[in-house]
Amino acid sequence: MMFPTRLCSGIERLCGTYINKLCISTTAVHCREVEDRRLMLRSMPALDEGTVGEKAIDIDTQLAQKGDIFPDINTPTRLFYGIPFKDIPICNIKVSKNNTILCLTDAKGVPKLTRSCGVEGFKHTKKGTNIAAQATAISIGLQAKEQGYRTVRVRVGGLGPGRMSAIKGLQMSGLNIASITDGTKVSWNPPRPRKAKKL
Repeated sequence: MMFPTRLCSGIERLCGTYINKLCISTTAVHCREVEDRRLMLRSMPALDEGTVGEKAIDIDTQLAQKGDIFPDINTPTRLFYGIPFKDIPICNIKVSKNNTILCLTDAKGVPKLTRSCGVEGFKHTKKGTNIAAQATAISIGLQAKEQGYRTVRVRVGGLGPGRMSAIKGLQMSGLNIASITDGTKVSWNPPRPRKAKKL
């Protein structure tokens, strides 16, 4: 490849000679990607790291042992940890992408305790994280145990990162969870989507 005369005169002044060939770099991008991937895989923690104390439940064996895990006509009078199901207090978890609110009520629905990620001390975008939801659930669980509650029913509503973390936090605080109910509202006739953006 020949350079224009202006460019050649500038290069000639710098190098002292004309350049008649185009230099092609032979560095393979794929090789670098493989090396970077190897470094990344080496730096990743082991699969079992951080799962100490985790309770793993084999659901298939649970289903085989108990055929009556789904609610029926006798569920309200059935005993869970020595308490009839209808008398167990309810922990309502309202989850959104920005916050998680937990409210413990008695069996009739009278509120006893309320906590949220904001009350717990998390600010701004950190309120919407799963860590904030878990910390809030542990806090309300410990307060519930101080008031004498040992077993709760859980009702979850809404979509967000704190759904499973809040239940996990209640379990970590030492509360027995009798049932988990998902009451997330689903619209079968949703509103129209936004108008397409003009480019």
